Amino acid sequence: VQILLKLWRNGFSLDDGELRSYSDPTNAQFLESVKRGEIPLELQRLVHGGQVNLDMEDHQEQEYVKPRLRFKAFSGEGQKLGSLTPEIVSTPSSPEEEEKSILNSPVLIDDSMPATKIQIRLADGSRLIQRFNQTHRIKHIRDFIIQSRPAFATTDFVLVTTFPNKELTDESLTLQEADILNTVILQQLK
Repeated sequence: VQILLKLWRNGFSLDDGELRSYSDPTNAQFLESVKRGEIPLELQRLVHGGQVNLDMEDHQEQEYVKPRLRFKAFSGEGQKLGSLTPEIVSTPSSPEEEEKSILNSPVLIDDSMPATKIQIRLADGSRLIQRFNQTHRIKHIRDFIIQSRPAFATTDFVLVTTFPNKELTDESLTLQEADILNTVILQQLK
């Protein structure tokens, strides 16, 4: 972890953070560790035993000026609006649940052939993740959904790609031919 320590006339700051007064005992202990050439305990906890590179800048002739906020790109998660599936919010399953669904899968995988993972968002808001060989057909995805959720056996539904939205009508195509390797497929009720 790269950390920048700036020394000011009235205190110090870490990575353009708030000013920390020299008179505060916690801050004095922090600076004593730095003077001894040790990594302060606060930073050791921050990096959980990882490596710390502490750079210092001397601004002791200057008063601390709070830096202007720099632009930080959005790093969150986006949501698609106007989804084709019903307005049921699904909670993401844990990696353990995903592995369990793959291990208990009714799809036979040939490990000597190239494989892909397909995530299927069902109309009931749940999702399935399954490994398929690239030579499996779209019909195998439909069969997998029915085997995994027998309630859909009597329900008329179509499979649709997410973007661009394309209905997968030719179920004889392989996953590779349909260009849906490692993608998300939506189940839409008719």
